[in-house]
Amino acid sequence: MNPDNMLPRELGYRWPAEWEPHRATWLVWPHNPATWPGRFAEARCQFAQFVATAAKYETVELLVRPQDRAEVINALPSLVNVSLHEFATNDSWIRDHGPIFLQGGADRPSVLLDFQYNAWGGKYPPFDRDNLVPAYVADVRGRCRIVSSMILEGGSIEGNGDGTVLTTEPCLLNPNRNPGMSRVEVERNLRDYLAAQHIVWLTGEILGDDTDSHIDQIGRFVNRSHVLLTDVAGSSMFRENRSRLNEFSLRAGIQLTSEPLVAPTPRADDGMWLPASYANFYLVNGAVLVPVFRDSQDDIACRQIEACFPGRRIEPVPADDLIYGLGALHCLSQQEPLAE
Repeated sequence: MNPDNMLPRELGYRWPAEWEPHRATWLVWPHNPATWPGRFAEARCQFAQFVATAAKYETVELLVRPQDRAEVINALPSLVNVSLHEFATNDSWIRDHGPIFLQGGADRPSVLLDFQYNAWGGKYPPFDRDNLVPAYVADVRGRCRIVSSMILEGGSIEGNGDGTVLTTEPCLLNPNRNPGMSRVEVERNLRDYLAAQHIVWLTGEILGDDTDSHIDQIGRFVNRSHVLLTDVAGSSMFRENRSRLNEFSLRAGIQLTSEPLVAPTPRADDGMWLPASYANFYLVNGAVLVPVFRDSQDDIACRQIEACFPGRRIEPVPADDLIYGLGALHCLSQQEPLAE
């Protein structure tokens, strides 16, 4: 815990961008069949591919239930760069229920933030074990944990490492998260805990998104000033969000540019829309892991993302079964940056 009871902003901490060097990636082995109805075995197979691909580039810290340990060892072709931690969660979406790591400079060790989690507005109880993940990771890593009473999922915020944060109105201003908390209060929390200097509010959502519009399906920084915005055919979302970025740039006196990122063909299964988005890519050291969906746009999206990350290898990772759980690679992962 924070012995001084001071806020990260006051202590000089910074939220690094995802493309900055990682010490590790944190994941949770899928164990809840209800999350992937009719696709549980297939989703775990694709998750194992995700683990193996990430482990080619950096350490993977994988949380597993004790009763699943033998299954995990059997499912993974190699445990090189993979460390198993026996810890039972409710589900696998560590981007949202896990910690957010901050850097503090050479004279101050990294810390992690522990926001509260209620499974996207209480949609999928129970979530009590998920809410314990930040405390567990802090203990494993020997890191100070700074706790906030605000409900905030990691997938609802996107940072450029330089104090600019993207988020969405439909999620952070939804009364199912922090009832009674105003936009001003939400922004104050983002400034206090993430050391945000600029907060850009975007909008819209992709079909099938049950998170009330997480930013990691809609808009992603690829460097300090450039944003990829999901462009769904027939939707005004891209135009509206580009306009918001342009207006913010003029008002704040900073330069933010954007370009459209293609979207997969909308798909549904038994009347349920599946939230496929190439914006749900995940960065590891030296590579970009791009979710692909056996879609005609897969190659186009990979080329677009490759052009935004020169020097990084593009690793297409199958996610057409993972999205039956209503999320993909970024939703299932959380990066731990290198300590400065």
